[in-house]
Amino acid sequence: MTTDLAAEHHDELRPLMFSIAYRMLGSVAEAEDVVQEAFLRLHRTPAEVRSVSAYAVTVTTRLAIDQLRSARVRRERYVGSWLPEPLLATDVESDPAVRAERADSLSLAFLVVLETLSPVERAVFLLREVFGYDYDEIARIVEKSVVNCRQIFTRASRRIAAGEPRFEASRERRDDLARAFFAACETGDITVLEELLAEDVVFDGDGGGKAPAIARPIQGRVQVARFLLGIIRQVATFGGRLEPTMVNGQPGGRMVDAEGRLAAIFELQIADGQVRALRNVLNPDKLRHLGPLVDPASLPGAGRRPREG
Repeated sequence: MTTDLAAEHHDELRPLMFSIAYRMLGSVAEAEDVVQEAFLRLHRTPAEVRSVSAYAVTVTTRLAIDQLRSARVRRERYVGSWLPEPLLATDVESDPAVRAERADSLSLAFLVVLETLSPVERAVFLLREVFGYDYDEIARIVEKSVVNCRQIFTRASRRIAAGEPRFEASRERRDDLARAFFAACETGDITVLEELLAEDVVFDGDGGGKAPAIARPIQGRVQVARFLLGIIRQVATFGGRLEPTMVNGQPGGRMVDAEGRLAAIFELQIADGQVRALRNVLNPDKLRHLGPLVDPASLPGAGRRPREG
């Protein structure tokens, strides 16, 4: 393959390559590195390659498997809860219909569940379940037999099913509930907020030891509602605000200071007409790709439980 041919297919291939790498790694920076390395290898590939797309997916997946094996060692030493790096857009897929179909598989909630799989299990499951590749193609990509890939997929599917997050089937109902949630946050109406939260709702935070965050997840609608409104009051003390946005294809929010610098991103998991979970990313290393950041040390009391009463 000539350099010109690789460049010609760049815009066509990059969204798919990034979609695979990001879901494999849960990291924007690492996914970008994998895609860049994959394109470098595409530039060096002979012109006899029959399918540029198949080759790109193969190289991307294999690089992501290698990267994930290294990353998993680092995650075992991670301080506090580990959450994926958030995306504030779903345009990693160019086709709107594809974006809608794959939105739930892009969520932070789903990516956290994928962490229970080994790198090869993760690749096989994603290629089959999310991207629709047949077993012959998957076997070639991960260098396993077709029979082995079927077994891997079955095993991975059982593990995913045990912890798979639920999502609101109706996008319209989901978005209406999200609007009600943010309206209650803005007015500080704890009664309405509690009604929108599931009884066993969970609030989790990822500071990575670099930003103030909760030591362990908070559970229960009363506890989560009080904690969330406490955070919003703290943010308001330095002129900050909460802005609704889409996070990894799901409703979420940005916490910014008076100058618009980002302090945190959180995603709502909505199902059965209620907010089932909130996942809050404060680790600045996971937010740098989203623009200017607040200095975590300048956030008084952020991430700590506010006093009650």
